[in-house]
Amino acid sequence: MRPRLFYCDHYPIPLPAGHKFPAAKYRLLRETLGRDNVFELEPAEFARAEVIELAHDPAYVAGFFNGTLDPAIMRRIGFPWSPALVERSLASLGGTLAASEDALRTGFGGNLAGGTHHAFRSEGAGFCVFNDIAAAILALRRAHGVRRAAVVDLDVHQGDGTAAIFREDPDVLTLSIHGRNNFPFRKQRSRMDIDLPDGAGDPEYLAALESVLPQVFEFAPEIVFYQAGVDGLAGDRLGRLALSVEGLKQRDRLVLEMCGSRDVPVVITLGGGYAEPIERTVEAHANTFRVAAEVLLNLDVLEAVE
Repeated sequence: MRPRLFYCDHYPIPLPAGHKFPAAKYRLLRETLGRDNVFELEPAEFARAEVIELAHDPAYVAGFFNGTLDPAIMRRIGFPWSPALVERSLASLGGTLAASEDALRTGFGGNLAGGTHHAFRSEGAGFCVFNDIAAAILALRRAHGVRRAAVVDLDVHQGDGTAAIFREDPDVLTLSIHGRNNFPFRKQRSRMDIDLPDGAGDPEYLAALESVLPQVFEFAPEIVFYQAGVDGLAGDRLGRLALSVEGLKQRDRLVLEMCGSRDVPVVITLGGGYAEPIERTVEAHANTFRVAAEVLLNLDVLEAVE
């Protein structure tokens, strides 16, 4: 049986014309990986409110469901509220929940969405409504007794919501490698933070990652959540770093080889990616899952598509 990836682009995000969020990338990514014919692609189911409330204030969850949140919170999220946005948010989080179950069972799980790391307990921000990684960790703790988890967040923007949610939790290690001068401009304190200057390229980035990854695994996590944003790609509209396509592949390989060599289950979620044309972003996201197939599943995917 082929490994599964979950998708939620069948619940589109309704956005006004000219909105800067690249919503089309999710469908294009699913279609790209479908042509690779490596993964089984499955629609994500809705997350239940009681699972979301493991990570979020019930009043915030209810307000979002009902469309009664303070308009200032919706402005910080960056999407106009709609019933369709509620459906999309539930499916995005549901995909990460399903992927985490797969990871416990098989060693690998993937969601073609999620990585919504700017969502705090009582509010969202930065195109993030609910924090899917935080909810999934807490759901695994409740349902399966998973105690120690690590979050490897390599989006160019700090995983501030995740860091804040787990600030007082000694059993969750949060690592964020991000742009020093980029959003969020008020950073939170992760367990480990590395902030890189504008224009940092492959050598500086990969050296930083290699220096801290061993510490993640010294923590002895029972599962790793890999937030694999690709907005560090050179030329990304919101990124300000200068990673190459090959550099991003090497980044993914470093993380996934360490998970595989230590038999630590890993869940991959998306994150940011705002390069133009949008196909650059889609290909970078696709490469993350192709590297996963090669490293974790011993499949020659990259050679087949290059």
